[in-house]
Amino acid sequence: MAALLVRDGAVLGIGQNRQNTEADVTWHAEFDAMRTAARKHGAERVAGSTVYSTMEPCPMCAGAMKLAGIARLVLGLRHATLCRTDLGEYAIETFCRLAGYDLALTTGVLDAECLALRRRWGKDQVSGH
Repeated sequence: MAALLVRDGAVLGIGQNRQNTEADVTWHAEFDAMRTAARKHGAERVAGSTVYSTMEPCPMCAGAMKLAGIARLVLGLRHATLCRTDLGEYAIETFCRLAGYDLALTTGVLDAECLALRRRWGKDQVSGH
């Protein structure tokens, strides 16, 4: 849905999920924010930064965050809250443990607001807006 990439108090990248509008399954918010930041500021500025995300990153985005050297994740909505079944029992903590990724993690930030945004986003995706 939406993500910010921040380092030293400065926003380096802003991203949104465009996988449906761009017909690209990799165009998730975290990817979008990291791509924008790397192109504008260089990959070395991305390393050590914080990702703020409305929703828990999927395994693909978590892998990209690890490779990019993202140090911290602040997230609102968890996949489990939506009762998603397409990712099995996935949680970011499980990915980090399996991948040896020492990611500082803060969860549940504005989770009710993120849930409302997700529900509205889902309706917009179905209606084509």
